[in-house]
Amino acid sequence: MGNSNHSDTATATATMSPDLAALTGDYTIDPAHTTLGFTARHAMVTNVKGEFREFSGTLHLDGTDPSKSTASIDVVMDSIDTGNADRDDHLRSADFFDTQKYPTMTFRSTRAEALGGDDYRITGDLTIRGVTKPVTIDLEFNGAARDPFGNERVGFEGKAEILRSDWGLTWNAALETGGVLVSDKIKLNFDISAIRNA
Repeated sequence: MGNSNHSDTATATATMSPDLAALTGDYTIDPAHTTLGFTARHAMVTNVKGEFREFSGTLHLDGTDPSKSTASIDVVMDSIDTGNADRDDHLRSADFFDTQKYPTMTFRSTRAEALGGDDYRITGDLTIRGVTKPVTIDLEFNGAARDPFGNERVGFEGKAEILRSDWGLTWNAALETGGVLVSDKIKLNFDISAIRNA
């Protein structure tokens, strides 16, 4: 019994997150292991999911004072992918993102808060189609690890909800049964892996 408890304790200790202060530094988001996704209600009954395939970003983590942490992300709007070429072309058009005129969506953090445990909240300016509005993202810290190539990585999962109409994204179509084709509320979801800068 004593041995079993001891090994449990040893395992728990080995998998605990490292001291946050040790994670302080600058990181580059790894697009190959990061997902920037979204979900919209379609025709009132189903969810359409998509993601952006091309983006770049940086994080500055301050483990001693998380409020001093910052994030910056630039997204290539033409890289939108919902699994349907016609729909993606429509989303790139002037009805929605007008990617020829506004090729990039940006996020620049303005505030970071530690909520306790592994939970954080980051607020920032989201710019879509030249319109900038604040958005708040709830983040969960997934931990830190050194990968087989010697990179120090940190991981976060995040989510937010926005109303696309706040950014002037108002295109819609009425349904014969009532309601609209595309929801105003959009759920954003992030799975972020970032590598510490050498």
